[in-house]
Amino acid sequence: MDNIQITGVSKERIRYAALTFFLAQGLCFSSWASRIPDIKDIFEVHYAFYWGLVLFLIPAGKFIAIPLAGYLVSKLGSRIMVQVSIIGYGLSLFAIGIASHIVMLGVFLFCFGVCWNLCDISLNTQGIGIERVYGRTIMATFHGGWSLAACLGALIGFIMIVMNVPPFYHFSLITCIILLITILNRPYLQEDVRDDRNIRDDGDKKGEKDKKGWFRMPEKILLQLGLIGLFALIVESAMFDWSGIYFESVIQAPKSLQIGFLVFMVMMTAGRFLTNYAYQFFGKKNVLFIAGGLIFIGFLTSSLLGEVFGSMLAKVIVNSLGFMMVGLGISCMVPTIYSFVGEKSKMPLGIALTILSSISFIGSLVAPLLIGGITQVFGIRYAYLLIGLLGLGIIVVVKRYLNPKQSTPQPPKGGVERMDSIY
Repeated sequence: MDNIQITGVSKERIRYAALTFFLAQGLCFSSWASRIPDIKDIFEVHYAFYWGLVLFLIPAGKFIAIPLAGYLVSKLGSRIMVQVSIIGYGLSLFAIGIASHIVMLGVFLFCFGVCWNLCDISLNTQGIGIERVYGRTIMATFHGGWSLAACLGALIGFIMIVMNVPPFYHFSLITCIILLITILNRPYLQEDVRDDRNIRDDGDKKGEKDKKGWFRMPEKILLQLGLIGLFALIVESAMFDWSGIYFESVIQAPKSLQIGFLVFMVMMTAGRFLTNYAYQFFGKKNVLFIAGGLIFIGFLTSSLLGEVFGSMLAKVIVNSLGFMMVGLGISCMVPTIYSFVGEKSKMPLGIALTILSSISFIGSLVAPLLIGGITQVFGIRYAYLLIGLLGLGIIVVVKRYLNPKQSTPQPPKGGVERMDSIY
């Protein structure tokens, strides 16, 4: 059963509308991430662990929003929640730009995290429904659109930094763009169709809905994918929140060469647009396996070889290569595990995604404090070396625990979709 109902509009226009909201979310996120070093300097935070506590408020907001997101998407539908959450996301970014005290910043970052997760759940619910309408894998291109916009946002942020534009004016511009996207494309979002799927019955009635009517045991596939997602979100946090600080403090690169976040986002974007092709050649399980290896090698390159060479240019190149490998490795993680949920889970999508998020977002909660604490005591190079070991963790989980039968690639009908069809 399709998860959304097509009502008088071509499915291409519906897909394009959903894509624009993924673009808006990616642009909003990367605008914040690109200015993290500047905001840290504005509030004169000199202790890494203290800054980790400040950043912790974002995943704390995301985690608190998990049950709220599942409830609201189930009750109000993804169409309404996509609009509400993306507007809240943009306004939270604007509020960060006007914060005048560290406490205000913390409150706005918490709100930013809440809206971020509401947007994640509602957008992916809408996206998976559209994927079912198409009858082929298109989630990777939605996430590719997110990455494309995030890459553009990183480039805009880099330009703003070089031109010494304050975050307030930068964030105000991005908020206006998000509001414009919402106004133009909101009519084409679709209402959800009621999804009454229950958990798969394994023969012992454990898959039936609990007698109380509300409790459901998580499927095994959700636990496996959730653990992979947990590792992936720690890696993402290390790159999203700390890559700019890494280039500033470890490499001590001038502003014109602080390109770590930018090159990471470029490769993350490229990887997401190549993900569908990788599925055809390797299968989804092997794609996750290879991605774990790239994450491990990338962090190893930056943390161990990043300061071997004497010249600044050589340091920038070596660390950029490491960041690029991490970007390519992490690019497929989220779209692949979401696609697995859409294909294999027998639970209602809103609930399945909420369970997946509940497990995965533990990584987001752990990451700021973990990285901040290690950085404070040993330095950020050692923090990155430890995070790189999670790439090996992903390999182990995929190899030993991800059910091969559940991971068999299912080629999209009509072959690999053209990447230019998302526009």
